[in-house]
Amino acid sequence: MQRIFAKAVSARGSLSLQQQHGCLLFSRKLLQKFLVSTVVLIWSLTVMMIYNCCGQLNLVDGKMQYLFDENGRRYLDAFGGIATVCCGHCHPEVMDAIVNQTKRLQHSTVLYLNNAIADFAEALASKLPGDLKVVFFTNSGTEANELAMMIAHLYTGCHDIISLRNGNHGNAAATLGATAQCNYKFNVIQTGVHHVLNPDQYRGVFGSDGIIYARDVENLIAYGTCGRVAGFIAEAIQGVGGILELAPGYLPAVYGSIRKAGGLCIADEVQSGFALSGSHFWGFEAHGVVPDIVTMAKGIGNGIPIGAVITTPKIAKVLTHRTYFITFGGNPVCTAGGLAVLNVLEKEKLQQNAYSVGSYLKERLTVLKEKHESNSSETLSVTFMADSGSIDFVIGDVRGRGLMLGVELVTDRELKTPATVETLHIMDQLKELGVLIGKGGFHGNVFRITPPLCFTKEDADFLVGAMDFTMSKM
Repeated sequence: MQRIFAKAVSARGSLSLQQQHGCLLFSRKLLQKFLVSTVVLIWSLTVMMIYNCCGQLNLVDGKMQYLFDENGRRYLDAFGGIATVCCGHCHPEVMDAIVNQTKRLQHSTVLYLNNAIADFAEALASKLPGDLKVVFFTNSGTEANELAMMIAHLYTGCHDIISLRNGNHGNAAATLGATAQCNYKFNVIQTGVHHVLNPDQYRGVFGSDGIIYARDVENLIAYGTCGRVAGFIAEAIQGVGGILELAPGYLPAVYGSIRKAGGLCIADEVQSGFALSGSHFWGFEAHGVVPDIVTMAKGIGNGIPIGAVITTPKIAKVLTHRTYFITFGGNPVCTAGGLAVLNVLEKEKLQQNAYSVGSYLKERLTVLKEKHESNSSETLSVTFMADSGSIDFVIGDVRGRGLMLGVELVTDRELKTPATVETLHIMDQLKELGVLIGKGGFHGNVFRITPPLCFTKEDADFLVGAMDFTMSKM
């Protein structure tokens, strides 16, 4: 391509002005074709990488905690569509609600009244504490977090948002700025967001002392802003970040600092909400705090594309100063399905099941950690045969609440060196045994276990047994 362009340029001296112009146009067209071809090639390679990473698994059916491929093989779903399928795949009551509403009215927008929308909003608000009573429906968690941060800007008149390192809040403009992992950030303009120390109880420099971590927020407000901020956004349990539960005492201290600086506290419950943690319906409840704004998605619809922002009437009033609505936010079909999800959670006591089965599963995983305890010759270790030789790895940490659990693999328990390649290999082997599991963490070395809340103790035994078998034979 460069040679063609060079020849066209060198020939300009012996050509007329019109001919020179034609040569340049021809060269530019070739360059454009080259660039387009390059973009298509990169995109194709990216799709192939994602496809191959998933092992070319073509899923066509689902029933509760199970998925089925095109050949009819059954898989135990221990990932729940990325912490999304809370009631179970194709739960009959949820499906009936969706189908029945679709037969009556599929779409009307919130410009008109509809019982399905109003009933779900009322039921949803009843699950939240205090004056969190105003519901705005969105299409996704990203959209919900975008709206929440915009509300914080409008209400406070400030621009600065504070979020945690290692957090993930979406992939649009503001949420991409709030996300603090380079793996998920594109090189675009991101302003007004400050990232503070993550109160990571496993890798953090202050261990489980949430109060010390919270001082970083105080210092940032004092030295990195004008003394006032728009808000603070955080997940109570970081999902994409590797199922990291914030250190005890952190959120109460930070909420106090943020409110003192005039800001709003935003709880991102996109993954940790809807009873997944078992002990509480919302992740923030475990920390004894009440947010000013709560965002949610994923489990809210059991796989339906719906999210929501819930705040107080006083804060919500800022959106009345302009016209604001989302065309598909809160459509009758999605809200009917969402209301059915809430009813199923209550009727089948799925929060209690998440707590009991999750506690049992965490105990089993902790025993597995102790079994594969050390790299030393005195105790059992697991060895992964790589091209460059053998690599020992162990379970470094088992963490989380309810059915939102994380298992971190490391090659050295003291140095906590991430066992990234080994994690991918085990995931692939588990898939061959009929178990689907997720991964996360900055280094991609954490198994993310977020199954549907209908998961049973027998399912937990099968999952742990498959993990033990896979790790032992390696």
